[in-house]
Amino acid sequence: MVRWIKILFELTKFRIACLSTFSAFVGFVLAHRNFSGEMISPLLGVFLLASGSCALNQYQERENDQWMKRTQGRPIPSERLSPSNAFKISLSLLGLGSFILYSGAKWSALGLGLFAVFWYNGAYTYLKRKTSFAAIPGALIGSIPPVIGWISGKGHPVFDPQILVLSFFFFIWQVPHFWLLLLNFEKDYETSRFPSLTKLFSCPQLSRITFIWIFATAVTCITIPLFGVVESKVIYGGLFLMGFWLIWKSSKLLLIPCKEVPFQFTFKTINSYALMVMVLLALDHLFL
Repeated sequence: MVRWIKILFELTKFRIACLSTFSAFVGFVLAHRNFSGEMISPLLGVFLLASGSCALNQYQERENDQWMKRTQGRPIPSERLSPSNAFKISLSLLGLGSFILYSGAKWSALGLGLFAVFWYNGAYTYLKRKTSFAAIPGALIGSIPPVIGWISGKGHPVFDPQILVLSFFFFIWQVPHFWLLLLNFEKDYETSRFPSLTKLFSCPQLSRITFIWIFATAVTCITIPLFGVVESKVIYGGLFLMGFWLIWKSSKLLLIPCKEVPFQFTFKTINSYALMVMVLLALDHLFL
């Protein structure tokens, strides 16, 4: 039983699914201005769709995963789970997640959820095999869950400027998130069948480009309160300080020779930053 739970966690990329769900939670709380039992259906739907989409991606990438040390231990290439079973699990999760969003949330929430699945398993998975810059259109995927939470909590239009700026923050954050992962596993990506930025740019160039995206991430976050999303001065101050902290920590990308830069540390730093920003935003209504 424990073995199967571990396989399921790996197949569905549990941490990524949880992060997507948490961003939807932030969108709901910012819209509703409080916690509510109404959030259960949209959050559960997002979690199941994210889990099913990740499982389907591993089914799609099962052959390429055999070529990279980072992915060889996944359930399918390690032969702990058959491709057919992985496919059935992914469809089950996608179907259940869709049903929950259909029955317990708004139609627009279901539409956005299905679009995210299409964009990840259709467009992004295809583009990843064709261009080294697939991470930029692929970043659209992570910007959708907070919008689902927002419209579920407030019922405002998808194109409300307040949620668009929050969604844009998640979009910007994902690009350096992926490129730091790329730099951390540079040799792995170079020997893979996927186009890689490491084949187009030198390590110092990629470090500078990534820092610019990290800087943009911090600036985007600081502008969120300007749209009225955040009302507490305490939270605004926290976001401001967190932005400076991220830029300071990431300055190693510019100040240290490329071979000595701890890319894994910087990768963890930007992920920790995104998590702390979400916590601050979710607590905004408590400081009013």
